[in-house]
Amino acid sequence: MNDEQDGPEGRLRRFATIWSRAIFPVTATSLTRQEFEEELLPHARVLRDALAARAFDAAAGHAVGAALVDTHCTDPEALSRTLDVVDAYLVLYCGAERGQEELRVRCARLQHAVAAGFAQALRERTLAEQEAISRAALDARHAVAEALHASEARFRAVFEGAAIGIGIADLDGTVLQVNDAMLRMFGGGLDKHIRGRKVSEWTHPDDAPQVWRLYEELVRGERDHYRVEKPYYRQDGTVLWTNLTVSLLRDADGRPQYQLALMEDTTERRLLNLRLRYEATHDALTGLPNRTLFFERLEKALAGADGKRFGLCYLDLDGFKAINDSLGHAAGDRLLVEVADRLQSCATAPGEMVARLGGDEFVALTTGPDTEREVDELAGRILSMLAIPIRIEGRELTVRGSIGIVEGPSGERTPAEVLRSADITMYRAKSAGGNRFELADPKVDASTITRHSLTTALPAALERGEFFIEYQPLVHLGDGNVCGAEALVRWLHPQHGVLGPDRFIPLAEDTGLIVPLGRWVLEESVRQAHNWHQRHLPGGPVRINVNLSPCQLYHPGLVADTVDILERVGLEPGALCLEVTESALIGADDDLLKPLRLLAEMGVNIALDDFGTGYSNLANLRRLPVSELKLDRSFTQGMQHYPADRVDLKIVEGIVSLAHSLDLSVTVEGVETGVQADQLRRLGCDTAQGWYYARPGPPDRLHTLALVDAVG
Repeated sequence: MNDEQDGPEGRLRRFATIWSRAIFPVTATSLTRQEFEEELLPHARVLRDALAARAFDAAAGHAVGAALVDTHCTDPEALSRTLDVVDAYLVLYCGAERGQEELRVRCARLQHAVAAGFAQALRERTLAEQEAISRAALDARHAVAEALHASEARFRAVFEGAAIGIGIADLDGTVLQVNDAMLRMFGGGLDKHIRGRKVSEWTHPDDAPQVWRLYEELVRGERDHYRVEKPYYRQDGTVLWTNLTVSLLRDADGRPQYQLALMEDTTERRLLNLRLRYEATHDALTGLPNRTLFFERLEKALAGADGKRFGLCYLDLDGFKAINDSLGHAAGDRLLVEVADRLQSCATAPGEMVARLGGDEFVALTTGPDTEREVDELAGRILSMLAIPIRIEGRELTVRGSIGIVEGPSGERTPAEVLRSADITMYRAKSAGGNRFELADPKVDASTITRHSLTTALPAALERGEFFIEYQPLVHLGDGNVCGAEALVRWLHPQHGVLGPDRFIPLAEDTGLIVPLGRWVLEESVRQAHNWHQRHLPGGPVRINVNLSPCQLYHPGLVADTVDILERVGLEPGALCLEVTESALIGADDDLLKPLRLLAEMGVNIALDDFGTGYSNLANLRRLPVSELKLDRSFTQGMQHYPADRVDLKIVEGIVSLAHSLDLSVTVEGVETGVQADQLRRLGCDTAQGWYYARPGPPDRLHTLALVDAVG
């Protein structure tokens, strides 16, 4: 017996028992409580199956709500008690194996569906009653000459026995008669208080604007009926909400004679809807408006015009994750509640609101004509309030925050655009050290958005073949011959046009795409060098220089990929030079240098790029497997005109002397004038590149390159 009680059916039976005991006292039924429980058992099974179903089906909840009305559970209290029972016991007795959080969410959705099904079924039943009353009234009017007494008796039966409130008034608005249901709606025992009153006295501040216009049209005979939602004050001062239908009764000749009002009490249903609306638009932990309600308010603020402005503060707590991880989620939740209380105390002026978007992210919104000043003051108040230590579990915690501010005129941006700008600005404040606020900058926003779009487009761009390579010649300063070329990758973006490597290489490094992109550049460049060798360019074979990203140095496949490409293409290792920036090798250990040493040992040239721009440790040159130094253009800018800068001359002369003593060749970047070229040649530099010789271009330009004054 115990096994049976503890099994699924036994637990379902206990749930049905609790449910029947809760709503039986407010149910108009001739059944016993045990019989009523048997009626509820199939509906309990529907709720259990809906809770455990793979996909949520709101129709099950709708059916249960409608079934309550069919079993004469029409009192709104029956719905309220049903929702409480489902909320407290459905997961407990009928929960499946899935996670409790998922079950609680589904249980809440079932409650909404049950409420909706109940409301719809009750309304349909009420409308049916209204139709019966209207038919009875019309029958009474049309049959007055034939069976006046019988018709009046039939109308009186409907009038007195209806579950909805009914009132009759003359055309002056004086109430002549009301039924018991209407008296109960207003508190009972108020027949004298209601009869004889004027309809026009029952105004309420929340009346819709059209209520009294429709009333005047009806008593003038311009319309036969209207339906509105209208509140009334009861005798005790509480508010009664109704669905009110008012019809015009005419005499046999069609002249207006009386007005008939039908009232459906919707107070409980309205309170339930308000409760559900509150839960849907407010954060369960802090009680603040949530993302949904915030977006509604923001959309309304941005829809204004005529000089209206808005200001928004986007707050993210600095270091919240560390607090959460070290003290636990319960302490983290208490901290968020305290922060929410402080934020609310900062935004109390008209037009200000605070919301929690999720996690440790909050927003504060202010509207009005002077938000340029107000939003700065609001951000300052928030940071000041956060600076006061918060005591959690015996510890005093100082909370810091980063705030991004967006302010401007209404009617120019969408809520999504405003929030994105605030988010970008908040991260700018966080990157600057936190505990501060920053103002949105449209140029920074555009740059960040473009950066994001380029980052997301990179993988597909490589697959679609949107990258191409341009080649800048390397010129031997001794005889002026082209002795090589540097491969420079470009991106032909569909919207932004041709992008240089400075626009996308850092993004490729951040996303890890630099490895496949670098492999593609290496293979394309090696193939092009092989093509040049086969064409026997004047001056003999040329060398191809390919840049290596620091990320590629750490990739374990660097050596294998390079060897594979050289062997498949058929290019000698000595025709390839890999350029590595000086900064990438600062403090490099033997493990990092090992791939470069292996490549150097097989004959690949290694060049130290941008030499002189980092914290150069000249003693390091002896342990680096490099054969060439590429001198940064900053050292030669002072040589563009005659006479050259003496300090620059001495520095370059010293570097060249040091390099040659270590058997390293020297290449100079950024040569733009003949004066520079002459000075560098006299100082002993080996090769040069720059716009003086040629800009980067397609590969077929290399063998037709016309060098101007390359030899002095």
